[in-house]
Amino acid sequence: MSKGILGKKIGMTQIFTPEGQVVPVTVVEAGPCPVVQKKTVATDGYNAIQIGFSLLRESLSNKPRKGHFQKASLKPMRYVREFKISDVESYEIGQEVKADLFAVGDKIDVVGTSKGKGFAGMIKRHNASRGPMAHGSKYHRRTGSLGAKGPARVFKGRELPGRMGGERVTIQNLEVVRVDVDKNLILIKGSVPGANKSLLILKPSVKAK
Repeated sequence: MSKGILGKKIGMTQIFTPEGQVVPVTVVEAGPCPVVQKKTVATDGYNAIQIGFSLLRESLSNKPRKGHFQKASLKPMRYVREFKISDVESYEIGQEVKADLFAVGDKIDVVGTSKGKGFAGMIKRHNASRGPMAHGSKYHRRTGSLGAKGPARVFKGRELPGRMGGERVTIQNLEVVRVDVDKNLILIKGSVPGANKSLLILKPSVKAK
């Protein structure tokens, strides 16, 4: 069985353990996420639930989105994501998935969209080494060799300057430090991808030890 919840990154802070150790944490507003649709092997070929997050104003919703949520007797949501699970029967349309889905000590994977950096060069984008900075050198922060002379073309996959960031990033095996069910908050040890107020997907870790 797999499970998951959608959340919004609030920001980073620090907490103290009973032993007095400081722990950097990321605060995530997780849910509540109502179940919008149930998918089964009989109707769709696989078992899954579709959940929504963050209410959306009626004026910003188009007809297909409104109709999809009206079937579930729900108001339109800004985000909709799907999670494959084995026990679809244990969920009902409109049922809310909340922060208590995870407990303190759980290992989770966090999926987000990294911050966009715009156009970046080789050193910033690929951690390349710069050339000599002496007066006689004409090679400082440039790309360098593009490959052998023979093929007379640049091979696929060659690291080059270009657009950096704004990509889907998954950080694995992070630890849940604290769960506040009343405020729908989950505190995760360490940092997670994305800017503040961006969407995050929290799932059980696939490499949990």
